[in-house]
Amino acid sequence: MGGEAGSAAAVGSEGRVKSLGLVFEDERKGCYSSGETVAGHVLLEAAEPVALRALRLEAHGRATAAWGPSPGAAAPAAASEVEYLNVRLSLREPPAGEGILLLQPGKHEFPFSFQLPSEPLVTSFTGKYGSIQYCVRAVLERPKVPDQSVKRELQVISHIDVNTPALLTPVLKTQEKMVGCWFFTSGPVSLSAKIERKGYCNGEAIPIYAEIENCSSRLVVPKAAIFQTQTYLASGRTKTIRHMVANVRGNHIASGGTDTWNGKTLKIPPVTPSILDCCIIRVDYSLARSVSSVVPFQ
Repeated sequence: MGGEAGSAAAVGSEGRVKSLGLVFEDERKGCYSSGETVAGHVLLEAAEPVALRALRLEAHGRATAAWGPSPGAAAPAAASEVEYLNVRLSLREPPAGEGILLLQPGKHEFPFSFQLPSEPLVTSFTGKYGSIQYCVRAVLERPKVPDQSVKRELQVISHIDVNTPALLTPVLKTQEKMVGCWFFTSGPVSLSAKIERKGYCNGEAIPIYAEIENCSSRLVVPKAAIFQTQTYLASGRTKTIRHMVANVRGNHIASGGTDTWNGKTLKIPPVTPSILDCCIIRVDYSLARSVSSVVPFQ
């Protein structure tokens, strides 16, 4: 590794930095959680002697929600921000009483380590009207030239315990729907559905138990779907996005017929975990059951 000299008088020019990089100690680690340690190295390669005022490490995490004004609307743009992480470390600085440190040509490594807050951190997320992002940044402060920096994203996940009593509670729903087309009603379809618990994880399959009775005069198809709902709050206003992430359908049921789902499975795809502890961004999931009529036409 290259050496260091503390004398400001030895600096004849600002020098050229060939590369500045940042690596984590475990590059295979996909996500971090509250209370865990983030460690790594800042890598600097100097092509010639480099004068610096400081080398520091910053870690930031914040949620932001924002959108512009609607066309023709009087309401201004909306924006809100919440900070979750703010860390600042000095990795290298001149000796006391000296304003400049000289790095000799060669490769230099500067280790860093900091602990994430013990209180729950909100899961990383990026959506249409906002995001929850964490990053680690190394900043090289140099005299007479702009600061140089390198940044890496830090993925954070807040684990939800799906084994709590509230999430282990079964859910039963019964409803009756009138099936029709325009102004003509062809009769009711009754649907009773049950799932064994409220909480599930990515990759799990949800067994659905259902009884469907078609008392209408039409052919109907039962369906179940998982919907993700994103809610953004900024400047006292709200934006909501809802879209389907997975679905399953049953067999056609003729008029007067019935169908039974005895644990028909609906697999949860890789999705962002529920975000319930952020005051400006919320992500949650719901299971919807429905029936639709099959209308013949020529």
